[in-house]
This record gives sequence, structure tokens and C-alpha cells, in this order.
Amino acid sequence: MSLLTKPGPATKPGAIGWLSLAKWVAIAVLSLAVVVLLAKWMRSLEPVQDFLLSYPGQSELPNGAPVGLPAWLGWQHFLNAFFLILIIRSGWQVRNTARPKGYWTRKNAGLFKTRNKPTKISLDLWFHLSLDVLWLLNGLVFVVLLFATGGWVRIVPTSWDIFPNALSAALQYASLDWPMENGWVNYNALQLLSYFAVVFLAAPLAAITGVRMSPAWPKGNAALDRAYPIEVARKIHFPVMLFFAGFVAVHVALVLSTGMLRNLNHMYGGRDDASWLGFGVFAFSLAVMVAAWFLARPIFLRPIAGLMGKVSR
Repeated sequence: MSLLTKPGPATKPGAIGWLSLAKWVAIAVLSLAVVVLLAKWMRSLEPVQDFLLSYPGQSELPNGAPVGLPAWLGWQHFLNAFFLILIIRSGWQVRNTARPKGYWTRKNAGLFKTRNKPTKISLDLWFHLSLDVLWLLNGLVFVVLLFATGGWVRIVPTSWDIFPNALSAALQYASLDWPMENGWVNYNALQLLSYFAVVFLAAPLAAITGVRMSPAWPKGNAALDRAYPIEVARKIHFPVMLFFAGFVAVHVALVLSTGMLRNLNHMYGGRDDASWLGFGVFAFSLAVMVAAWFLARPIFLRPIAGLMGKVSR
């Protein structure tokens, strides 16, 4: 530095972080504006208007499809959200915690007795794996009830016109002139494909990759490492988690912005009206999830983990 140059004030690390965040927010807002303007321009074109008339954004359901959302679906929805939020939180901690605040070792007795000594894992990983088991059990109950009641036709494509209708719905969302919402009877094509992807693609993929990353597998198994390398599972598992996080964010935003009271009654009240019942149940469930988020700390997890194994520091 030249002696004639007056040194400027040092930029604080926090300021750099906020500037970077502001830059990305500005880029996101500008990109969103471009998408909206482009979609509106496309909708002014006559061929696109004809396409929207031919494909309004919703496929017809098969005859005899159930109408409405049963009460059990509300409980399933809450439990799925409850477990998923905590799974994302605990998974992020497992990925980014360098020094765990506690460890857990399985009790090698009873039905789970093995010849090899149980592996000691972090308390965060124990919590993550325990939540995974509960989430998968809840998902299994959901799928069984879905097919037993015939509700599967609401989230499984039954016609090829689902794809042009999904494109139509996407264009309508992008132009901010959103498609008609009637989730009590039938989801629009984009919703249907999204729910299908979550239930039948992303959830099994999360399970298959998560199981491979479990510490229960014997170390140094050459045949297993060749058939299904753990590095492959890790590279898939994290993007799947990001997909779930993005889905939750978009899902909640659309529920609240496309007829909040009616949507919440569909999901939590089992009724098709605009009363405040569903909102009240949703608010209570949200309070439970927020409480669980803050209570998921080592001081509260250690006593529970101690019932299933040995907890150490």
C-alpha cells in the first residue's frame, strides 16, 4: 500500500454476509419479474390461448373417484409434516455438526442382538434415524389407506393429458393468473404430479439412500460397496432433502395464498367451507411443530435415547 493512500475502514464480516444475501435476493426478485412478464407475453399469443382452452390445467378423474378429503388424511398430513420438519432439521445437523454434543450406542440385547459390537453414533444421527423410522411407518399407513379408499386416483396420473395440463397450470401460475382451485374435488395437473413425485418418487428415494447410509451396515463389505457405494447414496440423499424443503415452502405458500381458510379446512377440518375450524387446527399443529423444533436438543433427547441404548458424551 502506498504511504500516500489513506486506508479505508475495514468491512465487517457480517456486512459482507448481508451484502451477499441482498445480492441474491435482488437476483431472485429480478428473475421472478422476468418469468412473470414472459408468461404474460406468452399468454397474449393466440396459439397459447388456444392451448389453454384445450388444456385448462386439470385432467378429468376416472368415474367413481372419491370426492372430499377424509378425516384420516388430516392426521396423516399433520404427522407427515411434523416428522418431515424434524427430519430436515436433524439431517442438517448431522451434515454440519463437527463435534456432536452426545453419542448413542444401541443395546445389544433382545431382538436386536448381533454378533458384531454396536456402532457408536452421534445423538443427532440417532434422532434422525428414529424420525426416519416413524416417518416411513406413517407413510406406509398413508399408502395403504390411500389404495384401500380409492383416493389414489387423486394423486396418480391416469391419463396422458396430465402433462399438457400441467404445462398449462405452470404457465397460469407463472403469469399470476392462477388456475381455478377445487382441491376438494380434483387437484390441478401440476399439483397432482407434485404429490405423485413426493409420495411415490422422492419418499422412496430418501428411504433407499438413507438406509444405505445407516451405520448398521458392516464396514469394509466389498460386495456391498461395489453394488451400491455409500458415496452414491450421499450424493442423492442431500438433493432429495433440498427437494422436500423446497416443496414444503412452495406448498405452504400456495395453501395460504389460494384461499387459505378453505384450503386449511380441506387439510385439517375435513370440510369444504371457509370457516375458521381448519385454521384453528393448523395453528395448534404449527405450535406443536415449533415446540418440537426447540425441544429437539440434547438435554431433552438424552433421556429418550437412554431408553433404547447407552448415551455418552
